[in-house]
Amino acid sequence: MIRLAHLSDIHLGPLPPVRPGEMMNKRVTGFLNWQLSRRRSLRRDTLGGLVAHLKSMNPSLIAVSGDLVNLGVRAEFDMTAAWLATLGPPAQVAVIPGNHDAYVRGALDMATRAWGDYMRGQAIGSGPFPYFRRFGDLALVGCNSAVPRPFFVASGRFDIEQAKQLTSLLKILGERGLFRAVMIHHPPEQAHARDPRRGLSGAELFRHAIAEAGAELVLHGHLHKSTIGTLTGPKGDVPVLGVASASAEATRGEEPARYNLIEIERAGAGFSCSLTEYGYQRVGDGIVKRLHMRLS
Repeated sequence: MIRLAHLSDIHLGPLPPVRPGEMMNKRVTGFLNWQLSRRRSLRRDTLGGLVAHLKSMNPSLIAVSGDLVNLGVRAEFDMTAAWLATLGPPAQVAVIPGNHDAYVRGALDMATRAWGDYMRGQAIGSGPFPYFRRFGDLALVGCNSAVPRPFFVASGRFDIEQAKQLTSLLKILGERGLFRAVMIHHPPEQAHARDPRRGLSGAELFRHAIAEAGAELVLHGHLHKSTIGTLTGPKGDVPVLGVASASAEATRGEEPARYNLIEIERAGAGFSCSLTEYGYQRVGDGIVKRLHMRLS
């Protein structure tokens, strides 16, 4: 059996010192948001407790679907690189970027350099995304929807070149009989993607790739909420799982920190897949099993 753990929206704190010159852009609004709100609702001790519980489940692979940082300053990428090393080695931890990791122009380049092999895998095109990691019968595919956006906009973009490569890659992996889990930061379902401030431009390209080539599972973050949806695949519905922020306290309407544990096992010509969600409750400070369901 393969155990795939899914974390998202780490927003690692506290903020390191930020130089005045680094604030002459969109970062100033993010800094104010952190100081006025998020430094109290997104906590490193909460994250530490959740990760300790996750590790006790002995996952085969850990998927981190973006937003590891807050403002996209260099010191944050160094800090999150050190945190990733405590989570596990690159062979066991796969990362994709979120909108905060590409908060301003140049931030994603810093993330790529700092996180190195955590955000790399095998690719069939010339670009770094989509990439895939194989672990037994599991192929985890990482896509990128993170691009710099103007003030007060947190939307993403999925372009036609990445869509073509994703379609080809999923077909190849499907022909090999692998369980294909696709990871993207922004939710691709139409209901979420059409939001002009927080949605996903090009989501229809992503959905078309899944509809044409197929996948067994789609994972995302961004909403800071636990969600379950579906996309249309060539052989039926494909489950789409979102997860709450891994560092969130149950304050100001924020869903408390959670992670998903997905268990995958070959069953005849296909796979058996189940989801268990673990996390904090709104009352109390312990981590509990919140949900268990069979996905296939």
